[in-house]
Amino acid sequence: MNSPQITPEFEALLDYLKHERGCDLTGYKRATLMRRFEYRMQSLEIGSYQGYLQYLRSHSEEYLALLEVVLINVTSFFRDQETWDYLAAEVIPQIIASKQPDEPIRVWSAGCATGQEIYSLLILLAEAIGIESCVQRVQCYATDVDEAILAQARQATFSDLRITNVPSDWLQKYFQATEQGYVFHPSLRRTVVFGRHDLVKDAPMSRIDLLICRNVLIYFNLETQASLLVRFHFALKTTGFLFLGKSETLILDRKIFTPINLKHRIYAKGLNLELKDHLSLDFKLRQQENILTIQKHFWQTATETSPIAQFAVDAHDRLIGANEQANLLFGLTLDDWKHPFYELEPGKLIASHTSRKFNTYPYHSVVLKDVQRNTPQGTQYFEVTIAPVLNAKRQLLGITLAFLDQTNCKQLAQQLQWADAELERMSECLEATQSELEVAHQKMQLLDQARGLSRDEES
Repeated sequence: MNSPQITPEFEALLDYLKHERGCDLTGYKRATLMRRFEYRMQSLEIGSYQGYLQYLRSHSEEYLALLEVVLINVTSFFRDQETWDYLAAEVIPQIIASKQPDEPIRVWSAGCATGQEIYSLLILLAEAIGIESCVQRVQCYATDVDEAILAQARQATFSDLRITNVPSDWLQKYFQATEQGYVFHPSLRRTVVFGRHDLVKDAPMSRIDLLICRNVLIYFNLETQASLLVRFHFALKTTGFLFLGKSETLILDRKIFTPINLKHRIYAKGLNLELKDHLSLDFKLRQQENILTIQKHFWQTATETSPIAQFAVDAHDRLIGANEQANLLFGLTLDDWKHPFYELEPGKLIASHTSRKFNTYPYHSVVLKDVQRNTPQGTQYFEVTIAPVLNAKRQLLGITLAFLDQTNCKQLAQQLQWADAELERMSECLEATQSELEVAHQKMQLLDQARGLSRDEES
């Protein structure tokens, strides 16, 4: 294969990639594409485009190997300059106009590679609202599955070759020349949070104003692409924008994205997600399921280990739950669960303190004080809280009962009452003694006076 020529076989190959794999390479220069395809075909010793098409169809892994060859240097500053010019002139002003002056602007670069695209966007935002405002308002998330690439992106240091597309005035304004290379503006760099993220498995970011995901979808099959686009729809705000790569085409059953500019692959949110779309958000369901499982386990453990005896009784007066403390306190056995709650000892204690039945507490809790239980070891005192369990329609499902042991408090109160009584008795004795002392003192004074008069008469 010498000089590349456009052939129906090559167009059929591109057509297959576009419609079967979701990778639209038709916008690329044919000569460049054909050279890269032929390089890959030679390594496999395949001599025709038709033969390579058959190989692609029978070897699913070959698709990714081809992309590695075709999409060389897939990221750079302001790649596809016209697209970035359109973004700066049309999209960014709309995002800014939709915001309050101090409201955050949230952007997400999914598949950020070494970071040139997120840094390119920051330059455009800084030009639009100023560096200081950009530092204060813009929140950037840059994610990729490759930790090594993320490490490079965090360094924000680029060689002379990497910054060739940056205009000279912006190079001076947003980069600092060092021995290691050109370092991106430190303050703007700190607005970016880099993190490992698997688009297929991990939950997307949320409330995003602009989502950049260029030449990433083409690495996935059509089914996965559709799933990812649902996730992107979920991630974006109602006024948000999706910015895809030049080689990508949206292939969806429903138009959940509306093209703003097909040439530049910029889209806005279209139709709302349907139930099946929400059900496909596995990350959300799994996360909710995990949270509910954790919560359920937490409350079960907290109830079971609580030092307060707790019971659950349904609307038919059947015991359906009792924690460890309740079982220990009342010595419940499996046989006890077969009987109505009012026939069990804790039920009888409640019945002796109220004439109301359990199912007559539908709207508020009831607290019974000084519920006494006589045992061989002595009298126990409880404060019992009876709380209704209602469903969403305010229908009574049952009640919960919590027996708070107040025996020690009651004993202390009795001791305090005895001490008060003893103190009062002693106070009365003291007063009586003091009265006697006063009477004796008065008698002594009278006796002294009588003795004084007797001496005066003798003299």
